[in-house]
Amino acid sequence: MRRKAGLVLLAFAVFFTAMSPLMRWYAFPRLAKIPPGQYQDAVLEAKNPTLIDYATMTAKKIDKVTIVQTLKGNVEASEKIEESTDRDVVVWDALSYVEDDKGRPVSKIPERYIFDAHSQEPVHAAGESVDGDPVRRQGLEFKWPFLTEKRDYEYFDAQARVTKPIHYKGTRTFRGMEVYYFEQTIPWTKVPFPKVMPVKGITAASLAETGTTRWYTTVRKFWVEPATGAPVYGEEIQKNELRGGTLLGDRDRLTVFEGHVKMRDDYIESTVDLVKSQRVLVLLLTSYLPWGCLGLGLLLLALSLWLEARGRGRGGPGPTASSDPEPEPATA
Repeated sequence: MRRKAGLVLLAFAVFFTAMSPLMRWYAFPRLAKIPPGQYQDAVLEAKNPTLIDYATMTAKKIDKVTIVQTLKGNVEASEKIEESTDRDVVVWDALSYVEDDKGRPVSKIPERYIFDAHSQEPVHAAGESVDGDPVRRQGLEFKWPFLTEKRDYEYFDAQARVTKPIHYKGTRTFRGMEVYYFEQTIPWTKVPFPKVMPVKGITAASLAETGTTRWYTTVRKFWVEPATGAPVYGEEIQKNELRGGTLLGDRDRLTVFEGHVKMRDDYIESTVDLVKSQRVLVLLLTSYLPWGCLGLGLLLLALSLWLEARGRGRGGPGPTASSDPEPEPATA
């Protein structure tokens, strides 16, 4: 009976030990993915920024600028692309809407971002765009891959339409979580005017006719939770200028926007809570279950060997009584 129990325990030990690497290296890469219908929003603010007034063509300080960013998963579009690529694909329709301290619109930039649901690598397909212009992204945007590494990544800048390195700057603690801090600098770059301008009668085409160009630079900062690859906080120190052309008269340049953009505190809290819940699911597949299966397998193996050793000890040959009586000693 003990031998049968030992064999059963040995079988379970082999099963759980084999499950440990399978869970980490086979199941996790296939199960961990971004859902195609996900919806996210975030509100960022720049306090006391400098903003252009197109009516008077002057730049002035205002109380704040608010940026509302939304990411909406387009399930129908992702299914169409999956049919032709044979991959799990996510399509995010993003929108960055900017308004001044009076609630008046400043700019509205739509994007379509197409990427692999597992690796977060860009997938090039029809519809990939920024502000209606076709683009071909390289590198990350919005999200890092699962199990983010302590290294530099390539990151796509939507305003400049360029990909530049975003550098790993160290490990930090943010709201009780260990995060990786990344920083990217985009040097002064000529960028297109937004398709939608805040003043009626002024369009990107009419501005281009004056010979005036728009230039942009930013320092981008992200605090990324490494298990999920999700940014829990972000900032940008950004500046936009108009340069040259007849629009500026005798001026060489004019500030369009200059400010330090930060995520609003209430959205930081909700983002951290969401990432913490998703982090548990990722660690379940990459750490908790693999190590738990390995530990259970080793425990069952030790128990089966102990039962086997105990069974052999009790069932072995021992001393037996002789069937012949002892001869009595002879007496004189």
